[in-house]
Amino acid sequence: MGKYSDLSDIELMEKVKARESRALEELYERYSPLIYTLVKKILGDIDLTNKTLIEIFTIIWRKAEKSSAAKGNIYAWLIQLTRNKAVDIARRSRDNEFSQVPYDDEYEDFFIIPTFSEKMDSLDIATAMEIRLNIEKALAKLTDTQKYVIHLAYYDGFTLDEISKKLSLPVETLRTKVMTALHALRDNLLAEA
Repeated sequence: MGKYSDLSDIELMEKVKARESRALEELYERYSPLIYTLVKKILGDIDLTNKTLIEIFTIIWRKAEKSSAAKGNIYAWLIQLTRNKAVDIARRSRDNEFSQVPYDDEYEDFFIIPTFSEKMDSLDIATAMEIRLNIEKALAKLTDTQKYVIHLAYYDGFTLDEISKKLSLPVETLRTKVMTALHALRDNLLAEA
């Protein structure tokens, strides 16, 4: 076990790309608790969460080469992939029309596999854990309404139109509220740094 547990996330993903199953096992050991927690927060159902966890690691195995676009952000790539997959499942379960959209490789590559800007700073799990407290403090400073609209969009995967209907607000009013919440979160994060 020592050989793989000593590897960085980037090194592990390179080995997963080379089809070394032991590297995927190590990635699972390293990240499954975090990924499970995020999926459970989004989906709520334990059986569906367990099934989704397996699906996520299957995607990682099949699409590991797509992590190259993460430019050293394997942690961020895994978390965004997890969020995208869990939100997709949540949307398909609540929206009959959306559930009819075919889920194939092209769909997965476009909607589930994350892409990142070249300008994005690198983020690993150790750094994420270090800044976690600052993020929690920044979120705590938001109003309840700001937290709620961010939660609906990020965790529940609602579109602006869906949130607008849910809150009985015009879309443009809601868009302003979301942007205000995101700007406040950014300002709070900068103040915590």
